[in-house]
Amino acid sequence: MTKLELPDMLPRGSQLKVMVDSIANPIRVVLVDSRTLVRAGFSALLERFPSISIVGALGSVEEALKLLPTKHPDIILFNPNSANGLGLEAIPKLVAGSPRSRLVLIASSANPELYEQAVGFGAMGVVHESQSTEILVKAIEKVNCGEVWLDRATVATLLGKMTHRHNHGEELDPEARKIARLGAREREIIALAGKGLRNKEIGERLSISEVTVRHHFTTIFSKLEVEDRLELLIFAYRHRLAELPQ
Repeated sequence: MTKLELPDMLPRGSQLKVMVDSIANPIRVVLVDSRTLVRAGFSALLERFPSISIVGALGSVEEALKLLPTKHPDIILFNPNSANGLGLEAIPKLVAGSPRSRLVLIASSANPELYEQAVGFGAMGVVHESQSTEILVKAIEKVNCGEVWLDRATVATLLGKMTHRHNHGEELDPEARKIARLGAREREIIALAGKGLRNKEIGERLSISEVTVRHHFTTIFSKLEVEDRLELLIFAYRHRLAELPQ
């Protein structure tokens, strides 16, 4: 008979608190996709997850802009190829229409240039439509926590190009003063983030909690005067605090 290891199956401590919090305070999501059946399908799939609450499923950007101020979503889930002719250029409108929301793009193309444009317009995450619902939910949860969600190959391509552009005509001295503020642990965390590791993976690698990793990132953002993880990675690749993933 197989022994049942109950302790390993049950959440405890902070894990249980996170689970309770996610049920009591689910992530509020507005979905923008012109296809009625696709909207219904996405809504049904995502509502299966206790951490997600669909507060709006709309067929156009115009409808979304009217609803956003009343629904206050945490996440806007947007398919640019189906928004009644509006593509990526609709992203800034959606972001401006709900400044406290974060936008996740559902992409039908695997083109890194499209991802670069999307991030430039204000998207915080990109998920290809062929990926699983579990991946989409994970992306929503991570972006809701302030992280950027891009696959590693796209990060390498995107940030490599952005690094090249930013290098022209800029001096290192002002930035070197910022870098000098970093401690050894903070440099370790930046290097691991540059390899594409998520907060949980960084914590496991350094034997610290995921909460501690988040606190370190807050301090790093302040010291380097960057706004988010994407800006941090651009800075790190430019100044060789991290190596581009292969």
